[in-house]
Amino acid sequence: MLNKQQEREYYRAFVERDSRYEGVFFAGITSTGIFCRPTCKARTPKFENCEFFKTAQESLLAGFRPCKRCHPLLSPNEPSKMVKSLLEAVEQDPTKRWQDQDVRDLGFDPTTARRQFKSRYGMTFVAYARARRMGVALKTIRSGDKIINAQLDAGYESSSGFRDAFANIMGTAPNKKESQALYADWLETPLGSMIAMGDETHLYLLEFVDRRGLEREIEKMRNRLKSSILPGQTPPLSQLKEELEAYFAGELKEFSVPLKLIGSEFQNSVWQQLMTIPYGQTRSYKQQAEILNNPKGVRAVARANGMNQMAIIIPCHRVIGADGSLTGYAGRLQRKQWLLDHEAGAHPFI
Repeated sequence: MLNKQQEREYYRAFVERDSRYEGVFFAGITSTGIFCRPTCKARTPKFENCEFFKTAQESLLAGFRPCKRCHPLLSPNEPSKMVKSLLEAVEQDPTKRWQDQDVRDLGFDPTTARRQFKSRYGMTFVAYARARRMGVALKTIRSGDKIINAQLDAGYESSSGFRDAFANIMGTAPNKKESQALYADWLETPLGSMIAMGDETHLYLLEFVDRRGLEREIEKMRNRLKSSILPGQTPPLSQLKEELEAYFAGELKEFSVPLKLIGSEFQNSVWQQLMTIPYGQTRSYKQQAEILNNPKGVRAVARANGMNQMAIIIPCHRVIGADGSLTGYAGRLQRKQWLLDHEAGAHPFI
């Protein structure tokens, strides 16, 4: 995930159409839903309407479609006629589930298509089409639509197929270079769907599926751990499901599922401190920084809170502004309020 300094640097390059950044980043425009090359000649959007990605696949998974003006997937070298035609075919129906026969029907050899896409974009044509389709589905979820609608819009007849596809986009079958496999499970809660990831001994991630940047977060974890991510169940995931049900029923105040925290030394210190905030109580970001003996590091502490990958379990929802306002919750502020009300004994219903 990019920091603010990198985002500002990329935005400056985007405004200046700096060709030195070609291939370094792609810019997603939230107001239009497209993503562009750094040198796109379209009207430059405001900084707050931009998201930056290191690869085209990250852009697709975030729900953006390729810009028709700068053609971000066609640079820097002119692609073959086949690649152009297949890209255009996907954009005509982003939810289509492509198979080899569909490629043949367009007059192209599937093996050649697979090789050329892999060479140019680092992914096969089928992987590109799948990422585009899943990006559309996840964007639907972010907009507040129901999971079932996103599932059907993406062309999946079963919820298990949709969930499996989400996990499979983030990893492939284990190979010799991968040291481990993580398993992903889909959980339904009163606050919406969540995805959990873990191995045989620990939980690695618990997030709401509509959290912006979730796909990049998972991909970063997969690369860092050199692991595959596959649909499945492990003991920690089963334990998590039971504990979440008890938590939402008001019967559990402290989670015991074993956690694997992946972050810097500072981030881990912040997360450990968060878990000391008692159930039903809150702290301000300033108080949190003071407890960590870093009274001038309020912003750094807040950023570390935002990097928390264990929603609810590591209770960053219990940290509020000094004036009592709700700020800075990646899972949406209405969820933060719900969680605080729930832990205060209000037991609201959505």
